[in-house]
Amino acid sequence: MVLSRRQWLIHLCICTWAWLTWGLMMPEALALGGAQPPIGEMAPTFTLPTNSGAGEISLADYRGRWVVLYFYPQDGTSGCTLEARRFQESRPEFQTLNAEIIGVSVDDVSSHESFCAAEGIEFPLLSDEDGSVSKAYGSWLTGRSLRHTYLIDPDGVMRERFLGVRPAIHSQEVLTTLESLLMPTSTVSSQTIENL
Repeated sequence: MVLSRRQWLIHLCICTWAWLTWGLMMPEALALGGAQPPIGEMAPTFTLPTNSGAGEISLADYRGRWVVLYFYPQDGTSGCTLEARRFQESRPEFQTLNAEIIGVSVDDVSSHESFCAAEGIEFPLLSDEDGSVSKAYGSWLTGRSLRHTYLIDPDGVMRERFLGVRPAIHSQEVLTTLESLLMPTSTVSSQTIENL
């Protein structure tokens, strides 16, 4: 079947219109792992087992503090190890800003314990073996947590997300973003304007 020039142009216009309409109707934040929690709304709550002495950790346990919630695929892999080490190195700076770091993967608690002992990781790692929390955060694909990070404010509100994570520089990227969120917005007084 050969299309005439006119039929081809009509077909092209219809396809272009369909593509543009589909793109405009897509949710604001759709990542590889699914729909993302909306910025400015309450972060999905959770309670998961942890390698730290608490046994279980809930997002509510961190009310009044910023939370850096980062998801990663697996303990002990090169990228995950680098990312965890970088967060550990930056941890004092985060704590100065009233922020705590929490890692989440599908690994069990004993794997987290071994990983933390081997790498000197002191922040809690949570075990999301069934993927329920990873799914709630749009960070789940084929049985693994994806490498996504979320900044949650002291009231439990989602403030920022990082989906294109590069483990070597990621902790500094998150720290810089947190610092900018904590920076008071500058206001120019009318007196300053008059002096210009």
